[in-house]
Amino acid sequence: MLNSLRDVDVFKPGDGRFLSATHEEIRSGVTTDIYFINTRDVLAAVGRLDVPVTAEVFARRDGLFAGLGEVLELLRDCPLEIEALSDGERFSPKETVLRIRGSYRDFGLFETTLLGFLSSSSGWATAARQCVDAAGGKPVLSFGARHAHPSVASVMDSVAVKVGGCVGASSVLGAKLAGKEPSGTVPHAAVLIMGDTLSLAKAYDAELPERVARIFLVDTFKDEAEESLRLAEALGKKLDAIRLDTPGERGGVTPDLVREVRYRLDAASFQHVKIVVSGGLTPGRITELSALGADVFGVGSFIAHAPPIDMTLDIKEIEGRPVAKRGRLPGVLANPSLLRVK
Repeated sequence: MLNSLRDVDVFKPGDGRFLSATHEEIRSGVTTDIYFINTRDVLAAVGRLDVPVTAEVFARRDGLFAGLGEVLELLRDCPLEIEALSDGERFSPKETVLRIRGSYRDFGLFETTLLGFLSSSSGWATAARQCVDAAGGKPVLSFGARHAHPSVASVMDSVAVKVGGCVGASSVLGAKLAGKEPSGTVPHAAVLIMGDTLSLAKAYDAELPERVARIFLVDTFKDEAEESLRLAEALGKKLDAIRLDTPGERGGVTPDLVREVRYRLDAASFQHVKIVVSGGLTPGRITELSALGADVFGVGSFIAHAPPIDMTLDIKEIEGRPVAKRGRLPGVLANPSLLRVK
């Protein structure tokens, strides 16, 4: 635990490690901004570090609230009273989303960290929910792990599922943290190494347990509609879905492509074969492709690259007295949606 500037001076990250913080480092406070350490030293010196305060967190724009679980885990052993929105609840700009009452000593050090939890998680959850809403009840999968640093990819996938409404995620840890089994198909690498899509599909079917869905990419070597029919004719009822992930160099997954593949599968009596689409999906594209026959949507960059929602923490009371810096309203701001969570 960082308790003073001296602790910062002697802290050494060490060699042979990833750049991401460990759980122990997060709990100890080394991911905070240095000025909160300076503040502890100054307030302790004048006997004001233990002053009872009320702090409120508000968001700069609207969104979907997420990240509360990690905040509570961070402050688990601190004698604080905490009120908050529930994960998944929508909030408006300037609305209070979290309120903390207690000694400044017990949480001031963690302002940077708890705001980071809420900011990133709320951004990912908001983007995921936009995609889920656009799909109109059809499944959306979080495929964004490859677009994020591995230290946070599991957070993103977990939040996208548990709060954003995605039915699953591709990363193993992210899915497991959300209480799901990981979802995915096969990479183009597997098809390329096998040299033929159908050969890969047959080997996949022979090797993997029945609980693993038979879903295959059909854009590696041949025309997507042609490849879809080859697989459907060979695997019959075993084929759960085909996946369209046509690269941008070939025009991407277009509305006309989805329409044609769906039409040709249906015309050949393969109505049971679903169409999974991925590659640069946005809510607008999801709505468009869904109307033309797409059944499942694998969303990567739209969720992974979602902008964090800026969160700000203000001290609103000191020893029961309303306070605020210029431009802010002193005292607690009423929000009947807040629930006591600690």
